Amino acid sequence: MPLTDLVAPNAILPALKVNSKKQVLQELAARAAVLTGQSERAIFEILMQREKLGSTAVGNGIAIPHGKMPNLTRLFGLFARLDRPVDFEALDGQPVDLIFLLLAPEGAGADHLKALARVARLLRDSTVAHKLRASRDAEALYAVLAMPSASAA
Repeated sequence: MPLTDLVAPNAILPALKVNSKKQVLQELAARAAVLTGQSERAIFEILMQREKLGSTAVGNGIAIPHGKMPNLTRLFGLFARLDRPVDFEALDGQPVDLIFLLLAPEGAGADHLKALARVARLLRDSTVAHKLRASRDAEALYAVLAMPSASAA
C-alpha cells in the first residue's frame, strides 16, 4: 500500500522554516487544521501531549509526530522537509529535518499502528531519506513518497 493513501500532494511542505520542535508542531498543526477541518489548537495539543511521553524522533534526522483525533474520519498524513534541522530530542541526538505527521481517528486502533510502522519503515530506508533530502519541491517529494518501493515497505 503506497503512502499516497495517507498523504495528498497538498499535504507536502518542501522547505518549512522553523527554529524549534514546538514551532514545527505549531506549523504542522496549522497546516493539518486547514486540510482536515479540525481545530488547530486541538491538533497541536494532541501532538504536544504525545511528545511529553517521549520524542517521536526515530533517529537519522526523522520524526513522526502522531496522535488520535476524536472527529477525524480517516487517517491523515502530512510530510515536511525542514529548511534547517531542529533539535527534536532524538535518542541518537541528531537534529530532525524530515517529518511525517500522522493523525488517526480515535477508533483507528490497528490501522493507526500499521500506518505508523509503514511510514517509519519507508523513512528509515536510507535511499528514500536521501531522495527526500535532495528533493526541492512538493511534486518531487510527493513522487518519492509515492514510489513503488514505498508501497513494498
